[in-house]
Amino acid sequence: MKLAGIVCIGEHYGAIFNMEKKLLCASGHRGHYFSDRKLPVSEAANPWHQPPSSGVRGNAGALKDKAMRAVVTGGGGYFGYKLGCALASSGASVVLYDIHKPIWEIPNGVVCIQADVRDYDAVFAACEGADCVFHVASYGMSGREQLHREEIETVNINGTRFIIDACKQRNITRLIYTSTVNVVFGGLPIEDGDEETVPYFPIEKHVDHYSRTKSIAEQMVLAANGTPLAGGGVLYTSVLRPPGIYGPEEQRHLPRLAKNIERGILSFKFGDPSAKMNWVHVENLVQAQILAAEALTPEKNYIASGQVYFIHDGEKFNLFEWLAPLFERLGCSKPWIPIPTSLVYASATVMEHLHLILKPLVELSPLLTRNEVQNISTTHTFRIDKARRQLGYSPEKFTFADSVEHYIKTRAEARSEHGFPRVMLLFLAILSLIFLSLRFDDLSVLHFFKEAQH
Repeated sequence: MKLAGIVCIGEHYGAIFNMEKKLLCASGHRGHYFSDRKLPVSEAANPWHQPPSSGVRGNAGALKDKAMRAVVTGGGGYFGYKLGCALASSGASVVLYDIHKPIWEIPNGVVCIQADVRDYDAVFAACEGADCVFHVASYGMSGREQLHREEIETVNINGTRFIIDACKQRNITRLIYTSTVNVVFGGLPIEDGDEETVPYFPIEKHVDHYSRTKSIAEQMVLAANGTPLAGGGVLYTSVLRPPGIYGPEEQRHLPRLAKNIERGILSFKFGDPSAKMNWVHVENLVQAQILAAEALTPEKNYIASGQVYFIHDGEKFNLFEWLAPLFERLGCSKPWIPIPTSLVYASATVMEHLHLILKPLVELSPLLTRNEVQNISTTHTFRIDKARRQLGYSPEKFTFADSVEHYIKTRAEARSEHGFPRVMLLFLAILSLIFLSLRFDDLSVLHFFKEAQH
């Protein structure tokens, strides 16, 4: 009998038939399945697009022969959803696991489980029958989320511990962890760094809890490589370190940037004008994930076992140059008001402190966090030679302008907020707080900035 509300995969993932009862009993109704067909943001008939020459397609064939059974944590988010769709189109049986439902259509062959990665019983139940886990779920990447320390720690550290434990108990042999370049970047310049020569940034010196916890979680995953499984065999793990992700329908970076541009927040420019960073298109990151999964098999001599890889498009840009198509399509002028980086950093520090002070009364969203100021103002670029050599990674050519064009065509009409005057008033208020704080050495945010740079 087919359970209501579940997309069943049949013999490829037979454990799914009995999972709903186990999950409800184990987690007290905290997790549940969903397969309701939502209208996607666009292109309903084709939720996953692969160009004819895509590297994903070539490796998907190899996975199809093995009938991979995969769990993707964070599968309700943009990248996790795209990865799940790509795996399903290759013939794999896929479970998307996330606390939130995807906003896009759920394709055939994909089962979605709505549950928290911090719920071990739900994680354990979802992993039944799987042979590979793609651990994408995380919290606190940008904006106001970066200030929610408890949620960041419990999701990024405890959630990762639960995933590792579930892999061991469920005899899952492959675990691919999606980390971040911020585990090695903490505000000091890095130019064309590689996996062998760039060390972890000291845990205690990170200014944001997201980077700190991602570093801890990454090292947990690497430490688990080679550990025995409950039923025999060994767990093989690998880590991918992407920078910012972009692509059509991306929901985190592009909409927030567009809103801040229209409000006039990004009328200011700061940092080294020659500072550069990398970006990765969602399809290139999906390609790398599938290749990493293949590289943890005996056919590939487990070459990715215990390895980390920087993954991006193979290009580097200054952020303000990168955003030029967005400014142009929004009809806004490029940043033209120069501000010292130290002042922007100090403002971010004040905003973070105000957030903590006022949190019991009101949720104050910082214009920029200290971590974001560092990312914008300081060069941090990395080489992808190792991924090319060991994984066969070959990034496709994409442009940010294409993603901007898609966003402009599909977004709801933005309301005219006349935000620039309000931003200027807020900025002046912050400046006043900064200069007042200069009277108190222990509270001086400029002092904090100098200490951080040192």
